[in-house]
Amino acid sequence: MSRLDRCYNIADMREVARRRLPKGVFEYLDRGAEDEIALADNRAAFKRMKLRTRFLVDLSERDMGTELLGKRAELPLAIAPTGIAGLTWYQGELELAKAAAAKGVPFTLATGSITSMEKIAEVAGGRLWFQLYMWKEEELSYEMVGRARDAGFEALVVTIDGGLGNNREYNLRNGFTVPFTITARGLTDMSLHPRWLIGVMFRYLATTGMPRHENYPEKYAQRITRGPGERPMRHTAMTWKDIDRMREFWPGKLIIKGILREEDAVAAVEHGADAVVVSNHGGRALDSAAPTIDILPEVVAAVGDRTTVILDSGIRRGSDIVKALALGADAVLTGRATLYGTAVAGQAGAEKALSILATEFEKTMGYVGCRTIDEVSPDIFAKPPVA
Repeated sequence: MSRLDRCYNIADMREVARRRLPKGVFEYLDRGAEDEIALADNRAAFKRMKLRTRFLVDLSERDMGTELLGKRAELPLAIAPTGIAGLTWYQGELELAKAAAAKGVPFTLATGSITSMEKIAEVAGGRLWFQLYMWKEEELSYEMVGRARDAGFEALVVTIDGGLGNNREYNLRNGFTVPFTITARGLTDMSLHPRWLIGVMFRYLATTGMPRHENYPEKYAQRITRGPGERPMRHTAMTWKDIDRMREFWPGKLIIKGILREEDAVAAVEHGADAVVVSNHGGRALDSAAPTIDILPEVVAAVGDRTTVILDSGIRRGSDIVKALALGADAVLTGRATLYGTAVAGQAGAEKALSILATEFEKTMGYVGCRTIDEVSPDIFAKPPVA
């Protein structure tokens, strides 16, 4: 029995990924900011919501799919942007994108990925979204967005909560920063994980060389081990005027990610957003950020009848998806769950992670008496969720 066969849920995949990956790589994808309060609260908020069952409903015909931004998705789910995928598995972004295409859900390619958007579009296909951190050098941001447009990406996900960076002390302790710092501790950590070292890093070195940020403009598309002072600066002066300009430039769907208050959701719609993502960056930015599932109802009340509302941060079970839908979300993003799968077995692992979530989702839907996502309502809760 393979490692993948022994994974029965996302937690199992996380444990296999923890053992397979160097500590620095694993903790970069797995942990949160500072004291990891937001990371824990995201999960705790889902766990405190209890559901009521409904039986004697004909469940012989069920459809778990939905229309998401004008196209069919086989689940109300999209893969969140995760810049570390290419270091969990050789060409991990490509493996993850192929898994998403096979399962009929959108895949979001992160700005900082190490597989080019052109290769993703050519090889993986499927529904592709591109995530953007706006840079201080705005013309370079538009250069990347223009490439995504020309490659056929259908949506642009502008992340608005990353301008100030983050405070993740464990990355510094592990020597896992971007650009990467080569230390004796880090090299020892890698050598203690030979399957990863040979299957990922040595494979890059033997084929394309040390990985680069392939979607960065040439000025910054350097090896991930290049020294400090050669990174693009985030756009800390970004305002809604920048969203207006991007809306004029980008012809496809525009998604604003990082919403945690209703007035920002309203502003996003007024400035041309086709969707908003209620997100606290998976607990990786502001450590005292509110759980997104607690903020979701006010965002839905404010803009749910005018735009697509997507819930991000904390999805680990199919039941979490049902709870988000019941509170008015049209879909969810999942990042860590499918990254664990990618780290275990590439495309096959990511597909299994999606299959696990789909099975749990469909089973939970059946238990609460719903045959389609249109039937999901707050009535499924044992009592109204409270913060």
